[in-house]
Amino acid sequence: MEKERKVIIELDQVKRYFQVGSETVKALRGISFKIYEGEFVTIQGTSGSGKSTLLNQLGCLDTPTSGEYYLDGVPVKKMSKNQRAHLRNRKIGFVFQNYNLLPNTTSVENVELPLMYNNKYSSAQRREAAIKALQAVGLGDRLEHKSNQMSGGQMQRVAIARALVNTPAVILADEATGNLDTRTSFEMLVLFQKLHKDGHTIIFVTHNPDIARYSSRNIMLRDGKIREDTINTNIESAAEALAALPKPQDD
Repeated sequence: MEKERKVIIELDQVKRYFQVGSETVKALRGISFKIYEGEFVTIQGTSGSGKSTLLNQLGCLDTPTSGEYYLDGVPVKKMSKNQRAHLRNRKIGFVFQNYNLLPNTTSVENVELPLMYNNKYSSAQRREAAIKALQAVGLGDRLEHKSNQMSGGQMQRVAIARALVNTPAVILADEATGNLDTRTSFEMLVLFQKLHKDGHTIIFVTHNPDIARYSSRNIMLRDGKIREDTINTNIESAAEALAALPKPQDD
């Protein structure tokens, strides 16, 4: 008998309305879905679809107007800001489009950051965990490099290592390939597919429809509602796509 899959994220009729002057903007109009442990889900939508508002809900950066959001079984709506911040730090690894690394700070120091708020780690354990996370994303030889000594792809790998270091319940990526060229974007997708294969739960928010070909499930938003929620039965290999790209020409 198949083991019941663990629900990592559950949205139950989540609505998010904003008051703009005398007008009520209905950014999310009753969103319900579950994301199970080990899924790699892309959430897509054009500008104005509610994608950013949904990202803020999933990341515990905001709370619903109505409905409930459960993160790893914990209801979020009635939490205080501090409680949400604590939950976010423990349960979510963020990867942003613009990396959000501290300048003049080494890779290791950047990756250690989420553990600074975790009193279970000594400084030696923090460093050890950060090195392990950097090795996992292929940056074991860049531990002491600072942001200004790295390419965009390397900086995004540091950001992914930082997202991994706390062993979060879910990795939440916001347009994580948005600032990268085609080749580097595919290198990142290879890494995300590897993390997925290793059992990580990944939510990748994007406006790029191509990325859905490499994930296990795709949720399409339009006008604050889910228009499609499909399982990808034919996941393409990012490594094969990367290998098929024309070789970069030397200038």
